[in-house]
Formats: sequence, C-alpha cells, structure tokens
Amino acid sequence: MNILSETVKLERYKPEFLKVLTEFELPTEKAQYTALPTVMLEKLTDNQYPIVILSKNEPVGFFLLQSTDSVKEFTDNPRAFLLTALSIDNSKQGKGFAKEAMKIMKQFVNQEFPEYNEIILAVNHKNIPAQNLYKRVGFSDTGKRKMGKIGEQFIFNLHI
Repeated sequence: MNILSETVKLERYKPEFLKVLTEFELPTEKAQYTALPTVMLEKLTDNQYPIVILSKNEPVGFFLLQSTDSVKEFTDNPRAFLLTALSIDNSKQGKGFAKEAMKIMKQFVNQEFPEYNEIILAVNHKNIPAQNLYKRVGFSDTGKRKMGKIGEQFIFNLHI
C-alpha cells in the first residue's frame, strides 16, 4: 500500500527501484550522518524494512525501519521501530521531500505495520538540519544520549 502526500509517497522497497537508488549521491557533509540506499540494501537482515520515498513515482529518498535487537539500545518498548539511513538523493535535496515523507510516516506505519506504536531514531548532535526536520514533523528529544561513530547522538521518538 502507498501513503500519499501532495508531493511524496512512501512505499516498501521493490527491485524495480534499485537502478535509481544505485545512482544516489550524497554530499560529504551529509554522507557522514547516513548511508547510501545500496549500502543498506546489501546488508539487509530479518526485521529490516527498506522504505523508498517517491515523487512522481521516482525514488528521491530512502530509509530503513527496523525491529532488530538494536532497537533495545534506544527503548524498552517492544513495539518500537528504529528509523535509520534516511537519505535524499543530492540532486533532489532542498525540495521538502524528507519533510513530507516524515509527515506521512505515522499513517504509513499504521497501515503497513499496525503492531508498532513508536518510531525512534538517533541523530548526531552536530546534524542541526536533521534535528530541526525531525522536530518540525513531531519527533521529540527523549533526553537520552548515545555515543555513535562520530560523536554524541540525541535519541528522538515519535508516538504513533
């Protein structure tokens, strides 16, 4: 099922999206905080769900929802998803695609994964644009902190 906003829809990954996702590029300053879709797709495991952000039926972004054991590092809620690897292709950045995708996240998860009631994520303390994006679409800073590969991360959550 697709969840639609005016400019964006979310859809579970399908092989026909791979060609465009393979061409994604990220500027260095943003690449340090996330991973390219192809890197994430290569190491998929059980309970990881790749989600594609589409505009006019073309992939413009990507993220992963997961309910692996790593979720336990962030919350005790057994019905929480961990959102990771959010990226928008460099040529599509600045058009509001990430914001629109995050705005329709609740509805998407409710329809596709009704057993989940929370989304959590870790955002680097230096990644102010991402922090602002998440706050604008309803995520809250839980006050929890975790050390990541490149420094302190703030743990945010969104109740569904």
